[in-house]
Amino acid sequence: MEVRAVTKFTGVSAQKARLVVDEMRGRQAKEALDILQFMHQSAAQVVAKTIKSALANATENFGLDEDDMYISAIMADDAPIRRWRRFGARGRFKPWIRRSSHITVILDERF
Repeated sequence: MEVRAVTKFTGVSAQKARLVVDEMRGRQAKEALDILQFMHQSAAQVVAKTIKSALANATENFGLDEDDMYISAIMADDAPIRRWRRFGARGRFKPWIRRSSHITVILDERF
């Protein structure tokens, strides 16, 4: 049975989140949380939060065991971009681009 959790509009760019997400694909959920705890990237906290949410959905809503769950699919997709303006010297315009992402975790049961 598949269990899903989505974190939307995170403050981390999708490119940076994919570096963390690619390491977690196919791992046991508990093992992935242990690894994420010691990663230095800021995206690791957001990914860990999403995996914990998916585990909570599995246990509370469907009565599944946490130890049997593994990450069958995990992805970081682009979200809307916020554009900030910064004014530079000689009347020039310097854009700041604030990127965000949607992180989706799909857990499945492994016996």
